[in-house]
Amino acid sequence: MITLEGFGKDYGDFTAVDSIDLQIEAGETFGFIGPNGAGKSTTIRFLATLLRASRGRGEVAGCDVMGDPVGVRQAIGYMPDNFGVYDGMRVWEFLDFFAVAYRIGKTERKNIIANVLELLDLGHKRDDFVNGLSRGMKQRLCLAKTLVHDPPVLILDEPASGLDPRARIEVKALLKELRKMGKTILISSHILTELADCCTSIGIIERGQLLMSGPISSVYRQIRRNRIIEIEFFANQDAGLSILRSCPALRSVEQEPEGRVIAELDGDDEVVASLMEQLIREGVRMRSFNDRDPTLEDVFMTVTKGLVT
Repeated sequence: MITLEGFGKDYGDFTAVDSIDLQIEAGETFGFIGPNGAGKSTTIRFLATLLRASRGRGEVAGCDVMGDPVGVRQAIGYMPDNFGVYDGMRVWEFLDFFAVAYRIGKTERKNIIANVLELLDLGHKRDDFVNGLSRGMKQRLCLAKTLVHDPPVLILDEPASGLDPRARIEVKALLKELRKMGKTILISSHILTELADCCTSIGIIERGQLLMSGPISSVYRQIRRNRIIEIEFFANQDAGLSILRSCPALRSVEQEPEGRVIAELDGDDEVVASLMEQLIREGVRMRSFNDRDPTLEDVFMTVTKGLVT
């Protein structure tokens, strides 16, 4: 549904995005992860036909980004990182304005606006002036306007930026609902927790380079050799720590209050199982022994290690 082949963008002597190859399949929710200035918005603006590539090409829903920009714009709903609303417009008028831009007939527009307002839980704000809305409501309205022409692809640049925790949870719930509706979603963020539970695949970009991409489960497996073990000792903690520190696979160990220890191991399931067996065999009593799943923060720090100076 979205393809990049050798995409790169230069501004004079500065390379904002190097040569990126990327494939996002229909129905995916793809999380584009990276810090500010990594090249996320540049890539997204290219896909939204708002800037030209210095090299390479892109395709969205079968339309060439540079060869058929009109076709791309019909196929996408684009939400920029900085959006504006028009003072003096009511909520329904704002949506009607964009529906007219997509040449949707008057009768059809009325039904579409009603449906979009219901989906985004904005029906009670229908006649409010847009400039009087809270930031969270404005964010919802901007997402609503991307849906008026029912595009198969949504391209959302930092859609939860600046929102309070409750509003962020609501945005994630909306993304999950849109995926159920069959939308293909490309969403960027530098806040990793925003994407952890609503994406099917991710791409990690840093300094204009796409370092890793693929289904979340596949990405997790690639870094799985760095295992995080959480142990809560009940008795014989000193003996337990001695066993941990003698483990050849140990990379680090941190002691926390109340007998809790966090150990990082460079090993597979066999290494973890052997460590647990040794602790039990030596009489170390534990309340818990947990092999913690990696987080997006773990993935990002592992993948970008060595790039940060």
